[in-house]
Amino acid sequence: MSTKANFEIKSSVCPLDCPDTCSLSVKTDGENVLEVRGSEANPYTAGVICNKVMRAFPYYVHGANRLTNPLKRVGPRGSGQFDRISWDNALDLVHRGFISAIRKYGTQTVMPLNYSGPHGELMDGSMDRRFFHKLGASLLARGELCGLVRSSAYTSLYGIVPGMNPEQMQHSDLIIMWGNNVTVSNLHLARVIKAARENHGTKLIVIDPKRTRIAEQADLFIQIQPGTDAVLALAMAAELERRGVHNSVFIEKWVDGYTPYMENARTYTSEMVYEICGIDYKIFNQFAEWYSDGKIVSISVGNGLERGHSGGSGIRSAMALQALTGNHGQLGAGVFAKPGYSFPKSTARLQRPDLVPKGTRTINIVDTSAVLLDKSMVPPIKVLFIYNHNPVATHPDQNRMRRALAQEDLFIAGTDVVMTDSMAYCDVILPAASHFEYADIYGSYGHHYLQRADPVISCVGECLPNTEIFRRLAARFGFDDHIFKETDSELMDTAFVDGDPRLDGIRPSDLSLNRALPMTTKDGSDLILCDTVLPGTVSGKIELFSQDLEERFGYGLPRFEPVERKYPLSIISPSSAKRTNSTFGGCPFSDGQEEVEINPLDAEMRGISDGDKLLVHNERGETLLIARITDAVLPGVLYTPKGTWLSTSETGQTVNALLNADIRTDIEDGACCNEAFCEASLVSQNR
Repeated sequence: MSTKANFEIKSSVCPLDCPDTCSLSVKTDGENVLEVRGSEANPYTAGVICNKVMRAFPYYVHGANRLTNPLKRVGPRGSGQFDRISWDNALDLVHRGFISAIRKYGTQTVMPLNYSGPHGELMDGSMDRRFFHKLGASLLARGELCGLVRSSAYTSLYGIVPGMNPEQMQHSDLIIMWGNNVTVSNLHLARVIKAARENHGTKLIVIDPKRTRIAEQADLFIQIQPGTDAVLALAMAAELERRGVHNSVFIEKWVDGYTPYMENARTYTSEMVYEICGIDYKIFNQFAEWYSDGKIVSISVGNGLERGHSGGSGIRSAMALQALTGNHGQLGAGVFAKPGYSFPKSTARLQRPDLVPKGTRTINIVDTSAVLLDKSMVPPIKVLFIYNHNPVATHPDQNRMRRALAQEDLFIAGTDVVMTDSMAYCDVILPAASHFEYADIYGSYGHHYLQRADPVISCVGECLPNTEIFRRLAARFGFDDHIFKETDSELMDTAFVDGDPRLDGIRPSDLSLNRALPMTTKDGSDLILCDTVLPGTVSGKIELFSQDLEERFGYGLPRFEPVERKYPLSIISPSSAKRTNSTFGGCPFSDGQEEVEINPLDAEMRGISDGDKLLVHNERGETLLIARITDAVLPGVLYTPKGTWLSTSETGQTVNALLNADIRTDIEDGACCNEAFCEASLVSQNR
């Protein structure tokens, strides 16, 4: 910490749902966050942060939408009409609402509805999980909304072991970015790529439905039809076999299931790549040639692939190319995925799933709106607690979600930092502290550095950290076990395995605020799969055929399955440069109608000019967007960022109103946010 005049510079960590988990320097006068910049504490993020964090956080913490006191609804759901109440009154109302429903239907009538607003170990899932587990509430399967499909695809191949960390990619001679828009959602990886290219002459291949900024910098850009990645990857596996590139020595030692995998892959051809993926033979052959020539190849497969029905298959088959070519076992070769598995977490001890009563049901988060509207469900969900989440802005089939939350026979409580579209439906709102107002400890799903942060300002108004909110709820419900009284420091220490050598003998609650701690193997070596890290599968090898996925979903081998469509345009909604998911959606930086990118051919066909206002619609909903005509997107594909709030569109709906909540991924029953089909119509011209 440094001090100048009437302000201080304090260390912090960005908690957002982003792989980079940046270290921050915060300028504060003790009460206000005045300025947010990057810090050098984390050598991977190295003082650089994204524009949205820099611009939006001070307003997010102190702006007009900030929740500072407990509130009680006094108007129709969604109207935003609330009265201020005391904490004691708020806790009593929550208790009364819960107990009234529990007496009629039992404890499983209660459902927590949370995802990953803050990513700290404590605020993301600690005291809250203990509370709902002890209560006997219905369990929530959260990963199906985002992330689980990619995780499951990875672990089906490698087991629960860390993949390569991003800094190792600077040693590659070929880097493949597959469905990862790094300049928007993985910013610091761009610097690693730049260093590799400048220092080693590394080639860069980018595969994406849109010509993104990183695609424009690539040596080879492969523009692919959304959701068809499995076709390209499986055909490439067969092509590399034909060229004699498969590494038989590596396969013999490290790979299981090669024969059935390749029998399946050989059914996918370059003709299918052209017809289904829209990729020219010349480009396909160039991809195969560069892959063949690569001696140290690394690949990053982003979350974008899992947003299609065949997403699990696409991710598995893209990653499997590394096993087939023997691109593991040396520095710079591997799959950049799941470095977060390197942290020695003790999640069960932190969240206490042993408290869950036997026979408690689990509800898929993607099914939330359908479950809330289901009058035949026994017991019905009659109590909802929304936190760390903005389901109205982030779930598919937005209008169904709004109908579900609008039901007056529900009791809905919630907690958040700011008033959101979802908080507007609550009966009681409990004001949550921002991450600048509490201590937490942060792993990452995009690098291998462990970081800790203390509060940089006092809690704003009457706000409380999630941990304290759930301590108070536990006390109000009569849960007097010691586990509901643990301090945040005790929770930090509980979150990690006692005495793990990777913590350098330091208690997690005592980690330096100014130095990120890198994770290694237990003996201090770099994490290199098939060298210092062994596959964690049943066979002890990389498993190209997954018995688990075969038994659970019928996808022991990856395959492509097209989705039926009724409309001529598909619309994909990836990460935004203005928001992280829906966080910052209420900040001035995100004001105004969102844009939609449309190919010149589609625009001409519909009489659309740049800057025109469009109605983008299907049978589920409609939203207004501003046209940006560009050949960066393919004909038939619209592209608009996710996470906008209802106020940004004159229809009171966002792109999520167009998304189908009932189309699911091939594995894990996940959301298919990119399998959305629509039409676009001119509303008014830009004059």
